[in-house]
Amino acid sequence: MSRIVVLGGAESGVGAAILAKVKGFDVFLSDNGKIKDHYRELLDKWQVPYEEGGHSEEKILNASEVVKSPGIPAAAPIVEKLTQHNIHIISEIEFAARYDTAKKICITGSNGKTTTTSLIYYLLKQAGLNVGLGGNIGKSYALQVATEKHDYYVLEISSFQLDGCYDFRPDIAIITNITPDHLDRYDYKLENYVKSKFRITRNLREEDCFIFDSDDQITIGHLSQILVRAKMLPYTQHNSVGEGAFLQDDRIVLKYKEDETEIYLKELALGGRHNVYNSMAAALAAKAAGISNEQIRSSLASFQAIEHRLEPVLSIKDVLYINDSKATNVDSAWYALDCQTRPVVWIAGGKDKGNDYSVLTELVREKVKAIVCLGLDNHKLHEAFEGIVGKENMADTLSADEAVKAAAGFAQAGDVVLLSPCCASFDLFTSYEDRGDKFKKAVRNL
Repeated sequence: MSRIVVLGGAESGVGAAILAKVKGFDVFLSDNGKIKDHYRELLDKWQVPYEEGGHSEEKILNASEVVKSPGIPAAAPIVEKLTQHNIHIISEIEFAARYDTAKKICITGSNGKTTTTSLIYYLLKQAGLNVGLGGNIGKSYALQVATEKHDYYVLEISSFQLDGCYDFRPDIAIITNITPDHLDRYDYKLENYVKSKFRITRNLREEDCFIFDSDDQITIGHLSQILVRAKMLPYTQHNSVGEGAFLQDDRIVLKYKEDETEIYLKELALGGRHNVYNSMAAALAAKAAGISNEQIRSSLASFQAIEHRLEPVLSIKDVLYINDSKATNVDSAWYALDCQTRPVVWIAGGKDKGNDYSVLTELVREKVKAIVCLGLDNHKLHEAFEGIVGKENMADTLSADEAVKAAAGFAQAGDVVLLSPCCASFDLFTSYEDRGDKFKKAVRNL
């Protein structure tokens, strides 16, 4: 029996371990740090043997293959040991795709990929397709392949995940844009990072589609040096294209095969120039997936979280900022924290209404890395959570600008900054809408 060893005991690693178990492998999971309670419970439920707090080489170096979580760099000692032993190392995405026959729409890029992924998922769901959401967003792709059955997957894929992909092939691949990012993992060479992003195209066939921003100079520069066999669907705000999407006056023109349609910018739910690019990419992916023009138009118009309720604002340097200002009580904040799958920098506080924060203790322990207090009196938040996140990971602020700057200081690529205050707004703001609007403005001014 082949032995699969999984390195990393969070969302992607646990998903991969469960899939390996379902497929009958001798499986073992190892995490150098502490595994969160939620993931330990899953591993126990599926009877996956695991260790935490260090790597036992004798249990790892006998692997037929290793599935490595994206957060573990190639320079980690255990990874270097595996390389010396010529043991093949892959990502969860590569592993899960071996057992998945669904159509895959896969999105990478430096900025905008979370919004674009969410848009495409919404478009497909609204069209009535049986679709899963995964990769760097939502539930583990491998866990869904192990326990669910979808006809389509929309996957947000980071460069770290692509580094462990070899035979993986999307049906529709999207690169939103490329800006210098994560260069510490790529020998501080932009070229290495760009090549990593373009791994998403390496196995594309002529019948597949490649959607890309032709206004992005780094993308176009690399594209001129390689051969991509797939149908090319560029999108641009600066000129017209024969097939793809472009801006003409106040509307997007969408051209796919013999079909042409227009979407007026005023109809789009998401405002801002960056979201025009995201909407173009999503619309092209939907067209390539066979969704009608009418459905695309109506979905792009209706997509949006309720304002101030888990409303994605912007993704900056791969940190997603979410406005949940409407969460003025503990229950609302509990829901907001519970549905996050990435590490959270939590902005909380305001006029306390006699809140009992103890119901949030486990969620904060599991999800939150830092807390930014936004209020005149934050002593209850400090009492409740300082012992969990640490005094050094808490900050006190008196304005949305201060709070966003403090949160950006705590956040790293792959994190979420979540404004979900748990409290009324009246100590510093006129209403939750005022608080949410000022938060969004502060994020856009970063």
